[in-house]
Amino acid sequence: MILNLPYSALRAFEAVVRHSGFSPAADELGVSQSAVSQHVRTLEEWLGRALLVRGARQSRPTREGEQLARAISEGLGRISEVCTHLRDKSRSDRTIVISCLPGFAFNWLFPRLIHFDLAHPDLSISIATDTGLLPFSGVDADIGIRYGKEQSSGLQVDLLMSERLFPVCAPALLPRLTTIEDLSRHTLLVDENLHHGAASPTWEFWARQCQLTLPGSLRTRRLGQANMVVHAAVEGLGVALGREPLVIDPLAQGKLVRPFPQITRSLLSYWLVRRPEAKDSPKINEFLGWIQGEVKAQPALPPAIHE
Repeated sequence: MILNLPYSALRAFEAVVRHSGFSPAADELGVSQSAVSQHVRTLEEWLGRALLVRGARQSRPTREGEQLARAISEGLGRISEVCTHLRDKSRSDRTIVISCLPGFAFNWLFPRLIHFDLAHPDLSISIATDTGLLPFSGVDADIGIRYGKEQSSGLQVDLLMSERLFPVCAPALLPRLTTIEDLSRHTLLVDENLHHGAASPTWEFWARQCQLTLPGSLRTRRLGQANMVVHAAVEGLGVALGREPLVIDPLAQGKLVRPFPQITRSLLSYWLVRRPEAKDSPKINEFLGWIQGEVKAQPALPPAIHE
């Protein structure tokens, strides 16, 4: 049989023994010194034993008090460990970790996550950005959003969305950007972290696919991330080759425009990757349904200015 123990008094007594005094114990527990003293007195009366030898500056436990304090420390410490484990497990069960490229996270995923939070207040999303160069393992993330050609790694893989390519710029640049040749009068913004060989969505790829010839002398500004390229274009620092998912929102908001009608489909796409056993996870299925709905709901591509 487990006695109906006075847990508050036991906790207060253990704190007094550990700190050798009532004042520091009261500070730790966030109560008054008199409240701690009352707890200890109540415990001594309940047990019928003196547990402390009280001093002017320091209190020390009796032999029975030392034995009890040790038992409380071990027992409540173990309970605390178990509770911490259960709370951490509960938090883990409510958290979905997504691994994706920074450019996709900042330009497409982050602005939409508020919709998920409002629809699923019991779940939370944690974003782990990485380069995407290493295969998705499923160890540190529940879902990977990968960019490239079709994935074939023994994992569960679904197409999230494809990608179209076209030049974009801030509206302020339009008066000096009416033909392809006018690109020579502007700085071309280039993402230097494209590692897909001939399939990379570069200015040369776009021109080749659209059967265009870029001007011979071009100024370029190379930037280290796709989100930096988009931000520089919005700020009017040059003309970027827009990758549809990353620029669709600033296009819809009028922060960017399409100066030319030429458009081509990228050879690369965005893929949802996860371990096969994830199909049985309700939280992962909730996220998959949500993100696929967001893809369907994203704005239509505005027409080019100079058709």
